[in-house]
Amino acid sequence: MVSYVVRRTLFAIPTLVVISLIIFAILDLAPGDPTGQLPLTLPAEVRQAIQDSLGLNDPFLSKWVKWMQLMFINEPLNAIDSIFGTCIGDCENRARIISWSSRAPAIDVIYQRLPQTLWVLGLSFIFGTLLAIPIGVISAYKQYSAFDNIGTFVTMVGYSVPTFFTGLLAIVVFSVWLGWFPSFYDTTLVVDSWETFVDQVKQMIMPVTVLTLFNAAALSRFTRSSVLDNLNEDYVRTARSKGLTENKVVTTHVMRNSMIPVVTLIALSVPGIFAGAIITEQIFRINGLGQLLIISIGQSDVPMVQTLTFIFAVLIVIFNLVADIMYGILDPRIRYD
Repeated sequence: MVSYVVRRTLFAIPTLVVISLIIFAILDLAPGDPTGQLPLTLPAEVRQAIQDSLGLNDPFLSKWVKWMQLMFINEPLNAIDSIFGTCIGDCENRARIISWSSRAPAIDVIYQRLPQTLWVLGLSFIFGTLLAIPIGVISAYKQYSAFDNIGTFVTMVGYSVPTFFTGLLAIVVFSVWLGWFPSFYDTTLVVDSWETFVDQVKQMIMPVTVLTLFNAAALSRFTRSSVLDNLNEDYVRTARSKGLTENKVVTTHVMRNSMIPVVTLIALSVPGIFAGAIITEQIFRINGLGQLLIISIGQSDVPMVQTLTFIFAVLIVIFNLVADIMYGILDPRIRYD
């Protein structure tokens, strides 16, 4: 197992290098730059000087190599210094990836907005997973029952209806008509008392519920299909013929084999919670990573967009490895030698 993890980690390095090249090339070739936001009356020589100061006119390979150095070396070293209080090399003058719009290090801006995204989207992913797996298992075991029919209807609606519609519907019903919850998320709220804690919970209920419904819908249907495939296998009939209880058969034998493809979907869905933030955070005005990505695209802030996109790619690679490791835990027959 250890050797497999080391091999996969080493293989991930060239994979991320290729991904970074693709991301950098697409965004570098995209039309627009920060000077497009400037007034048209700005003299051409001043506009040219601004472009030169931002490195927009440098050769492509030179810009990519410099960005790679900043992303793979400088930013990790800065993170280590920040966490452990060290100073590796010339830490005071170390170059950083600078956002064109805020003129601040892109990683620092992302770090400031990360808690909002993790609280709302992380909770919705956890709740969605905890709801989806039991619902999918029970629906499969009680196929065509009232529970299965109701669950099928709810999950199909939750998966088919986009989050921007359910989010707006929730705002109209529970904020405008009933007045139960605030319509927008207050990022500046400081939780320092019971009243502010209640306010924080109230403003999180709608976005978390909307995303929980969406996340649970797809996963529960996938879990149901996986469990149904295993319920009719020979090893299940053999376990029942040995006198094992139904609870033992389902939880020990069926669940363990059924969870292998489900784990893949869960692991690959983790980076998707950040993609889901793009729409949901716009609807509820959550000052998180999704809103930051939209704003950066609108402002042609290429360094910020490149950094965010590459972080999403890193998450996908990491959780692919996590899924492979979970295979061996769920099914001892899987070997990595």
